[in-house]
Amino acid sequence: MKNHCFIFFKVLLISLFQISVTQQINAAETLKARADSLTSYKNQNLIIQKLSNHIYAHVSFLKTNDFGNVACNGMIVVNKNEAIIFDTPSNNQGSAELINYLTNKLGCKIKAIIPTHFHNDCVGGLEKFNEFKIPAYASAKTIELLNERGIKFSKPINSFDNKFSIKIGYKKVYAAYFGEGHTRDNIIGYFPEDNAIFGGCLIKETGASKGFLGDANTEAWSETVRKIEQTYPGAKIVIPGHGKWGGTELFDYTIKLFDLTNNRSGCLWNQS
Repeated sequence: MKNHCFIFFKVLLISLFQISVTQQINAAETLKARADSLTSYKNQNLIIQKLSNHIYAHVSFLKTNDFGNVACNGMIVVNKNEAIIFDTPSNNQGSAELINYLTNKLGCKIKAIIPTHFHNDCVGGLEKFNEFKIPAYASAKTIELLNERGIKFSKPINSFDNKFSIKIGYKKVYAAYFGEGHTRDNIIGYFPEDNAIFGGCLIKETGASKGFLGDANTEAWSETVRKIEQTYPGAKIVIPGHGKWGGTELFDYTIKLFDLTNNRSGCLWNQS
């Protein structure tokens, strides 16, 4: 009798394990299928995914010595055949492909490129936008930091202080500065129509490490993100600078991540 019970429970455990593995595989396949269904463009330089009626994410890859190719996110807002882009792809090749996709595939006029801070994953492909005579806008803090580091472009960047808005069609896209965090100059982008926020490197994906802290203010970081969350409690799409987008849970995760400690340990690769 005992042997029969032992065999029964052994078979039961094996069956439960197999069911669990199958469920995990199915879940992974579902997520991959969902991601593939969102993908509008994909090659080794650039990925473009449509997230809502007016919002796309662009993903490019930054070559680093320590981590290989790091995926870097940006946000595109499209309305009435016009587009605004937050952060350039990491290089001019990615920018050329993004410009080509928006102008030739979607039939959009690109009204502006808006870097969210001075690191290379935000401005690395800016020169290509200059070639196409697409205006660039950045906070005065970003322009100051670029100048301090001797980073020059063929055309000047239009400056704004802490807030900026620009129309696409009859809807406004906003950029705003809430305080220091990843850098002294990090801003966010917002499109009210879709309740979409581009947090850039100020916002972390769930489960992320603190990342590069060489230009960070870790003491101010949580409070800055808390202000953003209080300003946009109904945000439905939140895109971080790196990793998977989500909702307001990314605000909560980032706040907790930098509430726990104020030390400056983290990855030492630049331009994140």
